[in-house]
Amino acid sequence: MSKNPVVAVCGATGAVGREMLKVLEQRDFPHSEIIPMASARSAGKKVPFKNGELTVVELTEDSFNGVDLALFSAGGSTSEKFAPIAAKSGCVVVDNSSAWRMNDECPLVVPEVNPHDLDWHKGIIANPNCSTIQMMVALKPIHDEARIKRVVVSTYQAVSGTGQKAIEELENQVRRLMSGQPVVADVYPHQIAFNCLPQIDVFMDNGYTKEEMKMVNETVKIMGDASIKVTATCVRVPVFYGHSEAVNIETEQKLTADDVRALLAKFPGITVEDYPEKKAYPMPINGAGLDDTFVGRIREDETIENGINMWIVSDNIRKGAALNTVQIAETLIQRDLLRVP
Repeated sequence: MSKNPVVAVCGATGAVGREMLKVLEQRDFPHSEIIPMASARSAGKKVPFKNGELTVVELTEDSFNGVDLALFSAGGSTSEKFAPIAAKSGCVVVDNSSAWRMNDECPLVVPEVNPHDLDWHKGIIANPNCSTIQMMVALKPIHDEARIKRVVVSTYQAVSGTGQKAIEELENQVRRLMSGQPVVADVYPHQIAFNCLPQIDVFMDNGYTKEEMKMVNETVKIMGDASIKVTATCVRVPVFYGHSEAVNIETEQKLTADDVRALLAKFPGITVEDYPEKKAYPMPINGAGLDDTFVGRIREDETIENGINMWIVSDNIRKGAALNTVQIAETLIQRDLLRVP
């Protein structure tokens, strides 16, 4: 582009929208204007940006005139309605909801993994599920080196993945329990404080939850390899920020634990933290607010010939949402793709 883009952040008053603004600022994203957008009830509110504040405007069908790039984090139904309107007006959309992820016309992108898929975008680009993103960053160098056959993943996902109301529910439940009062569960079907819920999203006909099937289907699309078999169990845990994953991988070629550490250590966006003798391994309390995906507990699976176990942690609001979205936008600019074909 001959000028810096006009950038809209849709859903700017939510947890991810606010983090998007923070990431845009911290990474000095090129822009001529930043326009925060939200629903009518949030219009007029102020959101922080740089040394001042921006005024939120209402998201309407006319909002995208003159806008070059829109970062969406306003929910699936909002994206389904407004993303095509934005694209039709010539605005490139990077959407953080699940609305467009499995659409064959929309790339599903983790910039460290498949930036080339941006080349065929038609105006709408999907940001993957938070739990999928961090796993993809860790799987990519392994797949390139030894070709992954099968992945078994169990997730331990923070309440911030559900939104601000879930964060408040965990806080309130802990306070009530500590003061001997009964808890109230509105956001989740059961108490989340001091508990683990083996259900994220609704159950499907096959017995898996929608979140689990997202990880299965998104992995295949992002990696561009339908031969990779994935099975997932997704669990909500009483952690505020940071998803954790226990991942078991079976590869075609043999890799030792040292091989995997070396591959991961030189891959962008990964920090290897694997020092069991020092009791040093990734934990969500240490990864919160940071950009990298942290990998540790790397060891060979002694029950199969070519197996590796590892533990992956990443901030779900940061890399799992806001950061990955902005990285997609940066890659669009780098590849001169910030336009609707």
